[in-house]
Amino acid sequence: MKTAFPLALLALLLCACAPEKPPAEAPRMVRTVELRYDKAREANRYFGTVQARHEVEQGFRVGGKIASRRVDVGQSVREGDVLAVLDEVDYRLAEEAASQQLVASRAQARQAESDRKRLAALKVDGSVSAADEEQAQTRAQQTRAAAEADERKLELARNRLKYTVLRAPRSGVVTVVRAEVGQVVAEGQPVVSIAAQGEPEIVVDVPEDHFASFKRSQYKASLASAPGETFEVSLRELSLQAAQQTRTYRARLKPVTPRPLPLGATATVVVERTAADTPMAAIPASAMTQANGEPAVWIVRRHPNGAAGTVELARVVVHGYRNDEVLVAGPPAGVLVVTAGVHKMAPGLPVALGGAVRGEAAAKVAVQ
Repeated sequence: MKTAFPLALLALLLCACAPEKPPAEAPRMVRTVELRYDKAREANRYFGTVQARHEVEQGFRVGGKIASRRVDVGQSVREGDVLAVLDEVDYRLAEEAASQQLVASRAQARQAESDRKRLAALKVDGSVSAADEEQAQTRAQQTRAAAEADERKLELARNRLKYTVLRAPRSGVVTVVRAEVGQVVAEGQPVVSIAAQGEPEIVVDVPEDHFASFKRSQYKASLASAPGETFEVSLRELSLQAAQQTRTYRARLKPVTPRPLPLGATATVVVERTAADTPMAAIPASAMTQANGEPAVWIVRRHPNGAAGTVELARVVVHGYRNDEVLVAGPPAGVLVVTAGVHKMAPGLPVALGGAVRGEAAAKVAVQ
C-alpha cells in the first residue's frame, strides 16, 4: 500500500503537466463586395447659361450723340420699333446743303443744254465752228453728269438722316444696353442687343481635354430654378477654335423637345459617355493591396455552407480611379472581394461572411 500511493500521486502530476490542445481559431468577420463587370461609364457636369440662338447687336449706321433711348433690358420689342435716336441737326443741315447743290447743278445742266442746242442751230449756216459746237456738247454732258451725281449725294444725305433713328430689325427681347443718352457713339458701335425668344439654347465651355469625347456623349440639362426637372438636349454646335483667354471650346446645346427657357438662366448640363469598351468592375479603394509590387485584392473562397470561407490573394489590372472607387479587371465575376482590413489578411485565413454587399458595376456613373 505504501508503494501504490506515490505512484498514484506521480500519475496525477504528469496529467497536470501535459499540454492542453489549442482551441480552433474563430473565423474573422469581414466586409465584402461582389465583383460585377460592365462597360465603364462616366459623366461630367458643365455649368452654363441659357442664350438665344439668334442674338444680334444693333448699332447706328452713322455716328453722333444719342438724343434718346426708348428701350431697357428685358423689354420686348417688335420689328420696326424705335430703339434709340441720334441728334439729327448736322444730318438735316447736310441734307439741305445737298438739296441746294442739286438745284444749282440742275440749273447749270439746263443752261449747258440750251447752249448746245443754240450752237447746233448756228452751225448749220456756218456762224460757229465745229470746235465750238463740240465744246458745248462736252459742257452739256459734264453738267448733266454733275447733276446726276448731286442727286445721289442728296439721296445719301437723306439716308444718313434716316439712319439717326435706330429701329428693331426683328421681334425679340432686349438683352443688353451698351449706351446711354448723351453718349457719343461711333458708326457701327453696338448700342442694343436683341435676342429672338423662339429658339433658346444652353451655352457651356468645354475644357480642352474633354473636347474629343464631348461629341460622343449623351446630354441632359436642368435649370437652377428647377434642379429636379431634367430634359434631354442635343449638341447643335461645338466650336473648333478655343477661346484665347480661357482655352475652352464653346458648345451650344438645344432641347430635343422644343420648350421655353428663360434667357440668362443658369443651367447645368450632365454629359454621360462610355469611358472604355473593356468590361471592368468598380470596387472601393479600401479593397486594394499589393502582391510582389503588383495591385491585388483579397477574395473569399466560400465553404459549402456559404456563411464562411477562406481568403486568398488575387492580382488585378487597374483601369482607372473614380473618386473613392477603383476600376479593375482580372478575377472572375461573382467572387467576393474583401473591402476592409486588408492589411490583416493572410492566405488561408478563415473568415465569416456577415452578408455580402452587392457591388456596383463599373457602369455606375462617377460624376466629376
